[in-house]
Amino acid sequence: MSDAHGVARDQLRSFIERIERLEEEKKTIADDIKDVYGEAKSTGFDTKILKKVIQIRKQDKDERMEQEAILETYLMALGMIEGPPDE
Repeated sequence: MSDAHGVARDQLRSFIERIERLEEEKKTIADDIKDVYGEAKSTGFDTKILKKVIQIRKQDKDERMEQEAILETYLMALGMIEGPPDE
């Protein structure tokens, strides 16, 4: 086997091992997050709402405001909320 194949094999092995370590870390972090949600739930918090709040906090302010405006428009059109009084 040529030296180039050996180097490529070593690089490949290195990439695979790094990915495997990162996947394990990702699993550990996911388990930790699950534990925190469980702790929050046990103290009376609604985990669905917590997840929604986290999703909202990740959004850009302008993007969030636009989505909220569209949602409000749709809810008004369906009669689910009252709109501004007619003039």
